[in-house]
Amino acid sequence: MFDFSAFFASGHAADVVLAVLALETVLLLRAGRKCEDVVLLLLPAALMMLGLRAALVGASWPWIALPLAASFPVHLVDLLRRGAPRQ
Repeated sequence: MFDFSAFFASGHAADVVLAVLALETVLLLRAGRKCEDVVLLLLPAALMMLGLRAALVGASWPWIALPLAASFPVHLVDLLRRGAPRQ
């Protein structure tokens, strides 16, 4: 039987989500989305997963807090760009 405790404790659960985000990035770029739109869309999630991974493997608090804090302004920029009328 699969050991989910070890899977999460090792940080591999976050690695799987990061791999899915990387695949999603490739698919969106191949579908014709602009690179900056894709980056702003997926970067906050990737940063949160890096913070989660750091927490799962027992990293010190700055390695957890830094990517989590960085995800918020990127998310705000994405929201502002989406809310702006397109020309």
